[in-house]
Amino acid sequence: MSCAACFQGSVHDGAPRGKTIKLHGLDTYVVEPTREGQVKGIIVIIPDAFGWEFNNNRLLADHYADKSDYKVYLPDFMNGHAAPEWMLTSLFTALQTHNPLTKIWNFLKTIVAFIPFMFHNNPGKTHPVVKGFFEQLRKEEGSTLPIGAAGFCWGGKHAILLSHGSTIDGKTLVDAVFTGHPSFLDIPGDIEKIALPVSIAVGDKDNQIKAKHFDIINSILAGKPDSAKSVMTVYEDATHGFCVRAAIDMEELAQKAARAEDQCIEWFQAHFKST
Repeated sequence: MSCAACFQGSVHDGAPRGKTIKLHGLDTYVVEPTREGQVKGIIVIIPDAFGWEFNNNRLLADHYADKSDYKVYLPDFMNGHAAPEWMLTSLFTALQTHNPLTKIWNFLKTIVAFIPFMFHNNPGKTHPVVKGFFEQLRKEEGSTLPIGAAGFCWGGKHAILLSHGSTIDGKTLVDAVFTGHPSFLDIPGDIEKIALPVSIAVGDKDNQIKAKHFDIINSILAGKPDSAKSVMTVYEDATHGFCVRAAIDMEELAQKAARAEDQCIEWFQAHFKST
């Protein structure tokens, strides 16, 4: 499995406060800001492998809306083919048990779920869906509001691809990008092509952007022009998936996840302008 850590972590308790709609052809979870006043921007979450129905992703959308003046969309970019939530338990059991039969059984279950996930959701197949959604959004609501993409794990790859600067009607599809522990990146290629402001959150124990990549990425980002000035924040003692699937009962890790939420909102506040 190319990214076992992409399928590990905790499920968070809580009842999401948003609603589900059909938007630009996709089932979408949407949540409005709690602050009074006019919506000042749009954040689109491109989720981790567990998709738009995963409780953690919906609660994260709520947190973004609660902390900002932005409407938040969480679309089903996977067309119903997200990784099943039980993979979290199955992989955890496989890694923790000392019973060889239990280990083998749970690894096999995980692999059986992983193969169709990757078949349906490889970036080459799904990015046209992601791009098409952002194109429609830019032509409609996004014609007068700034748009930010926030991608995690699987979704981080798509967020970085959007930062390469695709346009429609003379406007970029997004104004700024935040990504937490992106997976499947081509390093340095995907980083070199960044043409818009990007903020990256990654743990120092990440298995996708590894410590050996930090200097390479920082060197590339440091050379970007002002229109594409980007940053990477490394969180000490954090692993892949911490922005979305951190165990809330582990206080220090939960605090890092909360700081990454603030990192995202502050980035968009700094780069959203009236379009």
